[in-house]
Amino acid sequence: MKYHLILIAALLSACSTPESHAMEKPLEGQVIVIAHRGASGERPEHTLASYTLAIEQGADYIEPDLVLTKDGILVARHENEISETTNVAEKREFADRKTSKTIDGQKMTGWFTEDFTLAELKTLRAKERLPQLRGANMAYDGQFEIPTFDEVLALAKAQSTATGRTIGVYPETKHPSYFTAIGLPHAGPLLAALTKYGHVAKSAPVFIQSFEVENLKALRPKTKLRLIQLMAEIGSPPDRSDLTYAAMATAEGLKTVATYADGIGPNKALVIPRTLLGNLGTPTSLVADAHRLGLAVHPWTFRRENYFLPLAQKSGIDPRGHGDLETEIKAFLATGIDGIFSDNVTEAVAARQ
Repeated sequence: MKYHLILIAALLSACSTPESHAMEKPLEGQVIVIAHRGASGERPEHTLASYTLAIEQGADYIEPDLVLTKDGILVARHENEISETTNVAEKREFADRKTSKTIDGQKMTGWFTEDFTLAELKTLRAKERLPQLRGANMAYDGQFEIPTFDEVLALAKAQSTATGRTIGVYPETKHPSYFTAIGLPHAGPLLAALTKYGHVAKSAPVFIQSFEVENLKALRPKTKLRLIQLMAEIGSPPDRSDLTYAAMATAEGLKTVATYADGIGPNKALVIPRTLLGNLGTPTSLVADAHRLGLAVHPWTFRRENYFLPLAQKSGIDPRGHGDLETEIKAFLATGIDGIFSDNVTEAVAARQ
């Protein structure tokens, strides 16, 4: 009787333990370099020119943030509000499209992709999002279209053939619960596009990322592709006010993440926080905790401008100046991370080597 009770207890324990969907071998190979919005430190972000330059500089993955058009097409933009990254405000024919909306609890005023067809968006041209820091990039304002996700995938495929390297894609679903609420969910067109280009297996050069939780959980039974839970330094996922990123980043919180995701994309301060003076401090246990669960760790975002760098890596007081990004990256590589998001691919590749 005692043996049967022990057996039943063991079975119940096994059933109550959530299955881990984490990568079996997340640490294989070299640390991957993810071109954050392309080579966004040198070209207007989320343009084919930015992605192409990043590939030329040695990026392993290019990263498009994905929002949807009125006709349900995925396009690459940092936000669905596009006045900061396009010339839409200059287009008289779209003046009446300016409106105010609440996105993830934030009231925003401007022009939104979901109010435009793809054909209309294609009449716009991209511009630099951070002109105060990246004045040189403004020389390219007005030259490039808004690319579709299909065009980004086609570029990665063509460049893989041309370079002999596998160029991966690392799409982020932007505001997925908001888009679902207005009848434009990401999942269908996202998985259809990836399938069209042969990206279906877990070994495919694809990671799907999100700051939200429930859309990743919903994607889990629909795809074998690797999923990444993004984590901000503070706050909560937009779709889970009952949960904080800080709680998710604990050893216990990561156990839950591992039931639906293959890795995490933490704000880099969760890996190495900064001191009161602004220097790099003592690394946390996040990388080790994640690796114990088989979760890969891809922190963000590494940028060379003084404005973004730790105090010791700044080159002066001009926030636009370029500091010692390689030294910052090397400090993070020493923690055992598996990949890095960077606006500056050349420096990231050099640091890795």
